[in-house]
Amino acid sequence: MVAGPVSRSDGNCLKKTSNRFPNMKIEIDQGSGFCFGVTRAINKAEEELKQGTTLYCLGDIVHNGKECDRLKRLGLATIDHDAFAQLHHAKVLLRAHGEPPATYRQARANGIDIIDATCPVVLHLQERIKKEFQEGGTTGRQIVIFGKNGHAEVLGLVGQTDGTAIVIESPEEVSKLDFNKDICLYSQTTKPLDDFRKIVEYIQAHISPTATFRYYDTICRQVANRMPHIRDFAARHDVVLFVCGKKSSNGRVLYDECRNVNPRSYMVDAANEINPEWLKDCWSVGICGATSTPKWLMEECAAAINGMEA
Repeated sequence: MVAGPVSRSDGNCLKKTSNRFPNMKIEIDQGSGFCFGVTRAINKAEEELKQGTTLYCLGDIVHNGKECDRLKRLGLATIDHDAFAQLHHAKVLLRAHGEPPATYRQARANGIDIIDATCPVVLHLQERIKKEFQEGGTTGRQIVIFGKNGHAEVLGLVGQTDGTAIVIESPEEVSKLDFNKDICLYSQTTKPLDDFRKIVEYIQAHISPTATFRYYDTICRQVANRMPHIRDFAARHDVVLFVCGKKSSNGRVLYDECRNVNPRSYMVDAANEINPEWLKDCWSVGICGATSTPKWLMEECAAAINGMEA
């Protein structure tokens, strides 16, 4: 689909000039798109691929299928942990989510050259949890991680405790903890700050007088600060298109915030999923996305709207 003619009123807005939606304004949110950790991982991958060497990535480099497809065309081969265990004397990139210690041990045993793109924020969190575990283990206390079970980052965090950390996915699950034992609480870097605070308040209200409770707000502020921004962005548009890969947990959280503010919010993985019916009686469309959404994909969505025929 070829985009229709547009004029830019500023760095963010596109003035609609197609026949189908005359006078419609389209704004691409400049606060959306890759976070620092994802940008760093993709830059590392592109630098290696430019050298013409074979490069593997352990898991999807980012939870966005379209961006993964783009990097695949450049030569990046995505593998799972089973394939990784069979690999020898190869070059493998570890994505921003991080990996447990077992992955590094496997790499050393197989002579694998690791390109470590673990986000510095995640790496610091791993080190803190590892130190906590090494200093006292989990005898008589609970190391608790607020995060999504099975998420790549959470697997890396739990791995720092030899698999003994307790994962809770929501404030509703906090009641399963033993409040007669000491509790040390951490959080996956991309979880909602409000939910973390609810968990802290619940534990403080229920912890036994004979037990101790320590908590560490390890939520990435680059992600957390997007929450109030995305609310404001969604509120000032008639329709919101949230561009996001289906695997992105961060994307789901941000999309839900859009929906809470603006019921005419729709999640799309790509431009071909945009339904023209959504845009009826609409003067303003906001296009935004997750920390795993590339800017070029949001721009494609804007171009698709501009290219719609009457």
